[in-house]
Amino acid sequence: MSKVNVNKVVVAYSGGLDTSVIIPWLKENYDCEVVAFVADVGQGFYELEGIEEKAKASGASECYVVDLKEEMVAEYINPTLKTGACYEGKYLLGTSMARPIIAKAQVEIARKVGADALCHGCTGKGNDQVRFEGAFAALAPDLKVIAPWREWDLVSREECLDYLEARNIPCSASITKIYSRDANAWHLSTEGGVLENTWNATNADCWAWTVDPEQAPNEAEYVMLKVEKGEVVAVDGETMTPYNALVYLNDKGAKHGVGRIDIVENRLVGMKSRGCYETPGGTIIMEALRGVEQLVLDKTSYEFREELGVKAAQLVYDGRWFTPLCKSVLAAADELAQDVNGEVVIKLYKGQATVTQKRSDNSLYSEEFATFGADEVYDQSHADGFIRLYSLPSRIRALNAAKKK
Repeated sequence: MSKVNVNKVVVAYSGGLDTSVIIPWLKENYDCEVVAFVADVGQGFYELEGIEEKAKASGASECYVVDLKEEMVAEYINPTLKTGACYEGKYLLGTSMARPIIAKAQVEIARKVGADALCHGCTGKGNDQVRFEGAFAALAPDLKVIAPWREWDLVSREECLDYLEARNIPCSASITKIYSRDANAWHLSTEGGVLENTWNATNADCWAWTVDPEQAPNEAEYVMLKVEKGEVVAVDGETMTPYNALVYLNDKGAKHGVGRIDIVENRLVGMKSRGCYETPGGTIIMEALRGVEQLVLDKTSYEFREELGVKAAQLVYDGRWFTPLCKSVLAAADELAQDVNGEVVIKLYKGQATVTQKRSDNSLYSEEFATFGADEVYDQSHADGFIRLYSLPSRIRALNAAKKK
């Protein structure tokens, strides 16, 4: 593969082994200046501690750490949640939802520093390469894109460590890395190790955030969420920003083992992969939103929202956030969410988040109308005509069949 000419490249930098190798590799193979960009999406203090110094020690001329936590929850996670998106019935899109905002911020840094290229550390087997490059194409089609994993001949952790050692570049990574993990404020994913064989049951090492449900407290805990227009605005009576509400619920849910899934999913690139995902606060929020929707949305509106959820999950998972179709789906879900206001109480117990109470001023449920007793809006005799018209096609079909005998 012939290499493009590059003067300055902005690399999405995590501080791990791969991106520590990428910086010197870019300088050697492209003879260019390398600027490191770090996205703070809530992955935790310890992953970010000293990361600027680490990037410069690897050869970066500059390192920009950008706080994206509030924006990610408010502008990417919340809009997706309104659709009810859940990939293949289980995955709450933790990694997928973070990628578009990271790519957008990376492009903004590239514009700021006058770079002519972007670089990511995604492998050639995963979904993230498509998500990043799809976003780059939509936001900065003029910038060149470098994907080292699709170019270099480094094939193992040992080779990467040897590469750094030969150049006297410090790295805290070890030769053995059993699991691959990705974290942000919404979730933590774990892949590799024993999970590569689907007949292996998970063990304690496969989970790094939530308490084992069997070891969770024996007493249930209850949280109350206030929802306005399909978004959580307060928890347990306290008004919170979207990010702070998520952090609060993460702590509550993790303690009770809420939000664990073990899934084999279909990657966009065609292969299947297995992962353990932990989404404690997100699971609670999803339960709350669906609880209010049950009160507020009529039958056809709820069915349409379900359809939007399936489509949105595919679009977000496949890296199509910055497309007209995704924008349209999110807009439709936002419109449906305008009346999704209410309060929900959720019980947290042994890995489960269960709605126990819900109310809304916009509720279409009425105890008066639902009762078997008399009311002023529904005459039971009216059901006769409705049923006759509703079943008319079946009646005509049966009469036609009788004529043919």
